[in-house]
Amino acid sequence: MIKAKATQEFVPIKEVRDGTLIMKDGSYRAILMASSLNFALKSEEEQTALIFQFQNFLNSLDFSIQIFIESRKLNIEPYLETLRESEKKQTNELLRIQTNEYIDFVKNFVEATDIVTKSFYVAVPYTSGGISSKQGFLGGIFNFGSKKTKTKKEIKENRFEENKIQLQQRIGVVNQGLLRCGIRTVPLNTEELIELFYKLFNPGELEKESLKMSK
Repeated sequence: MIKAKATQEFVPIKEVRDGTLIMKDGSYRAILMASSLNFALKSEEEQTALIFQFQNFLNSLDFSIQIFIESRKLNIEPYLETLRESEKKQTNELLRIQTNEYIDFVKNFVEATDIVTKSFYVAVPYTSGGISSKQGFLGGIFNFGSKKTKTKKEIKENRFEENKIQLQQRIGVVNQGLLRCGIRTVPLNTEELIELFYKLFNPGELEKESLKMSK
């Protein structure tokens, strides 16, 4: 009988500390959440300007970044539950009926239409041992270079602070470059990083929660 391996063995993250991912190979990562813009609604001149500005941003980088999109089916159950509570408290019969009809409309519309929410992220890596950018999404985020960590606590603490400063400088470069393109970014903190990667590695758990809420 083959013993199944624990999920942690497949996750190359060693530690999440001060909003920083410390990988098992000793390299560091920061994840920025980015805003979006509707490119299709821009004029032709604006589109051309955005493309040119984004091209300049990419060409100005002397390190690799990765941009990825998280798409998830929209869960409207909390919103519907709020409407149901409002319906129960409604004293006007006509408004109560209208609220009920609205609940049915929203529920049927979402069920008939595949509506998803999209979140945009930028992964910024740092390692003092060099970076390799020719990787897939998860591989690219997790395998930029290699760096062995030292064992002494004081040396490790100093190294962490030094590497974090270097990583923050890269974050600043990415933030300013994307801001010129009309895109705002914000670094994820420790709690947000843990939540993000839990969702990425445990998509089935989200489905279970949605089923529980819909019952």
